[in-house]
Amino acid sequence: MPSVPASTAEAVARASQVARDVAAPLAAHTDAGNWPEEALRSLQRDGLAGLVAPRSVGGSGLGLRALAEVCEALGRACASTAICFGMHAVGTAVVAAKATERQAKEFLVPIAAGEHLTTLALSEPGTGSQFWLPQTRAVRTDGGVQIDGEKAFVTNGSHADSYVVSTVAADPGAPLGEFSCVLVPADLQGVEWSGTWDGVGMRGNSSRRMLMRQVRVGPDNLLGSSGDQIWYVFEVVAPFFLIAMAGTYLGVAQASLDVAVTHLQGRRHDHTGQSLGAQPLLQHRLGELWAQVERTRRLVYWAASEADAGGATTLPALAAAKAEVADCAVNVTNQAMTLVGGIGYRDRSPLERHLRDARAAHVMSPTTDLLRSWTGRAVLGLPLLGE
Repeated sequence: MPSVPASTAEAVARASQVARDVAAPLAAHTDAGNWPEEALRSLQRDGLAGLVAPRSVGGSGLGLRALAEVCEALGRACASTAICFGMHAVGTAVVAAKATERQAKEFLVPIAAGEHLTTLALSEPGTGSQFWLPQTRAVRTDGGVQIDGEKAFVTNGSHADSYVVSTVAADPGAPLGEFSCVLVPADLQGVEWSGTWDGVGMRGNSSRRMLMRQVRVGPDNLLGSSGDQIWYVFEVVAPFFLIAMAGTYLGVAQASLDVAVTHLQGRRHDHTGQSLGAQPLLQHRLGELWAQVERTRRLVYWAASEADAGGATTLPALAAAKAEVADCAVNVTNQAMTLVGGIGYRDRSPLERHLRDARAAHVMSPTTDLLRSWTGRAVLGLPLLGE
């Protein structure tokens, strides 16, 4: 079993090394539509798979601040690798939130040991960004629970060892409650995969459609208790999901800024010998981008720390953080391409990949518009899901 990082600093150092040595050299290969297996296996071998798993099962027991920084480190090298790892961490957090003794032994222990990859399966074709309104049905049987339904945009789809699936009871009065999360091992009969992910960006995340036809799981594969639905959505799924994405796209923004800085420092005009970085206008524009990245980073880190501490402003902070990162990643990458010029506009240049990856930040649920509304409602003291 690999040793696990004992602190956020140690976790970030290990993630940065994997990002530099494995994810970055393979970024173009991953961007061609290949799931980043080598990088994810390296993260598992380096003890990072249990980043948010409890120490009682062999994990690091770290929280949202650590997840934000680790995903940022990975996102600077390869956004697809970062989001694949991030969704594993979110799934781990959901399993760990109210794990039974059997769930801890069967799922969390191997996760912490780097032997098991999990992920979320929440989004559905019919409900769009409203991931808290699943149509996938669960019904009690003599031997446990039967699941029927379809999930869309499942990151790590067909590659993970288990899936955290959101369901709704087929009978609204049934003891499963309105909304339940169920752990579905990948090898169960009735689980099928369709299509391939061919997005504009994030091309290595294997975001696929999951079909479940009469999939039967044991009763202990249910997570939590009846009535836990809103608690799971806003206390576990949303915080970890938002921070994993915020960290990932913050890494994309920083990577784009790095490209612009390097170019302005090194590019010189032959006829004058002057570097681009000597031009006041470009200095001004670069300064604006640096400030946007830094203030966004501070918002993300503060939101993660606020959530770890159970602060009163956790919900608006988390919602605003992911929304601000989306704006930051798209703007900084777009402006960096302008600063770099034709060199950055080339097909398959790093900035071209960053721009395609960054654009996903606005559309990955919860969308930026929805998050802005949530932030306003939270500030006003209104329920997030009200009319």
